[in-house]
Amino acid sequence: MKVLITGGGGFLGFRLAKTLLARGQLGGRQISSMTLLDGAFPPGAENLPKARAVKGDVSDAATLAGVCTPDTDAVFHLAAVVSGAAEADFDLGMRVNFQGTALLLARIRQNAAVGGGPTRIVYTSSVAAFGGALPEVLDDSTIANPQTSYGSQKVIGEYLLADYTRKGFLDGRSLRLPTIVVRAGKPNAAASSFASGVIREPLNGVVSECPVAAETGVWLLSPGRVVEAFIHAWELPPSAWGSYRVVNLPGITASVAEMVEALRRVAGDAAAKRVVYKPDARIQAIVKTWPARFRTPRALDMGFKPDRSVEQVIRDYIADEGIKL
Repeated sequence: MKVLITGGGGFLGFRLAKTLLARGQLGGRQISSMTLLDGAFPPGAENLPKARAVKGDVSDAATLAGVCTPDTDAVFHLAAVVSGAAEADFDLGMRVNFQGTALLLARIRQNAAVGGGPTRIVYTSSVAAFGGALPEVLDDSTIANPQTSYGSQKVIGEYLLADYTRKGFLDGRSLRLPTIVVRAGKPNAAASSFASGVIREPLNGVVSECPVAAETGVWLLSPGRVVEAFIHAWELPPSAWGSYRVVNLPGITASVAEMVEALRRVAGDAAAKRVVYKPDARIQAIVKTWPARFRTPRALDMGFKPDRSVEQVIRDYIADEGIKL
């Protein structure tokens, strides 16, 4: 089996790659090779067994032709311009998030015409698909109504994936991701970056400047759980999806204040006191359009799993990163 991960140099893409290579198989088939496509890679990418790291742009057709070949069996499409950056630079977001996705799907269709059956692809969407006037708790019947460029671009990708699947060009599955907490490394341009920052920075002994109010709610999922979700989504049979190829992943609702309190229970008062509130109107305007409470019966019935608690998410992060308290 040959696997392609776009965005394979990013935090989640690289973690997915390492997890799959450690498993050695996907859907009961041995992984023979893997290609990671991204603009940059972390140290060690060049040493992954059976994998090659290709620097390139997902919105470049020639690059896609080189990494998505007719013998590609599995695709995980994570490459994207994150929310804050897509809102700040409309053209960049459209080029990568919309045109890049459209080009990738077209390439997979071309491959299917000369190869075997339709390639199976997992696409990362987002709860930024929702916005506007929303119920207090969203469920699987809530209509997507994005209020940001990023959310709009993700929903366009969902519809493209569904139609390509309907036509038999590929076998697509879209996952609407909650905010991922805790992301290791440095803060990024995502509007949701604060959600990891209020945990990550204090544990590193650094002050975290939170741009939203303490009562701001977040629908969150840990990196470990979302990587499990990617793999589970790919391995589910087509019958489990039916004609509706999108699922809202399960998560946990927590306010920033609740996250800081969980941090206090795990790491003590000194860590919690490193979170300070510094309002940022631009970030607040984006985040307030995102829902924070969901019912996800479809995802749970399909076997997707949430985390147990925010406190456990923090403890898992500490263990993963080898942080000494």
